[in-house]
Amino acid sequence: MFSIGELSKRTGVKIPTIRYYEQKGLIDEPERSAGNQRRYTKAGLNQLSFIRHSRDLGFTIDDIKGLLELSRHPEKPCHDAHSIAVRHLHDVQDRITKLRRLERELKRISKCDSGYVAECAVIEALADHEICIGEH
Repeated sequence: MFSIGELSKRTGVKIPTIRYYEQKGLIDEPERSAGNQRRYTKAGLNQLSFIRHSRDLGFTIDDIKGLLELSRHPEKPCHDAHSIAVRHLHDVQDRITKLRRLERELKRISKCDSGYVAECAVIEALADHEICIGEH
């Protein structure tokens, strides 16, 4: 059995975040000691490690709930888990595309060498969106 502090140290997840995951139903309600301290099992440690890795990969809380539910049924086909991952991949790819557009525009406007704010490309571009190359 692990205390919440031990669980935090082993997974790198902060104590308030562990409590939040409990409130959201991602982690099973832990047993309580005679002193009313949370006591987690190895299964709780595994759940939190799963959640931590999922969050590191950018999955949403709802996606993680779905993936945790699927992990409780190893006999089921993995199509639903695959669908969640593919949808998340598409979201990440969309964000990367937007970030690349943003990067191009920021590179363009940051090449200002006028020396004066009155002629600054950064200030002009921020004041007039029409000056920008494209949507970002």
